Amino acid sequence: MNSKITATLGDDMMSVKVEIESDCPMVRSMSPLEGINPYSAMGEPFNVSGVYAKASECLKHTACPVPCAIIKCIEAEAGLALKKPVSIEFE
Repeated sequence: MNSKITATLGDDMMSVKVEIESDCPMVRSMSPLEGINPYSAMGEPFNVSGVYAKASECLKHTACPVPCAIIKCIEAEAGLALKKPVSIEFE
């Protein structure tokens, strides 16, 4: 399934809004995520992460890569990570 994640940095430079388009209804139900502090998003443990908390409410498949992709998108939008491709590949 395909998902498109769009992160927009707020004028305050300290909050990000995330919108998600997806073929998966469970992933779509995560959108929107608003008021995410990018520094918190990249440094929080999984058990207190707002992104992973929302994923726990909405997703049934633990191996779904979308929550990780959301955090990478937040980091990149805030200038805290390089905008480089990330992939999981099997041979």
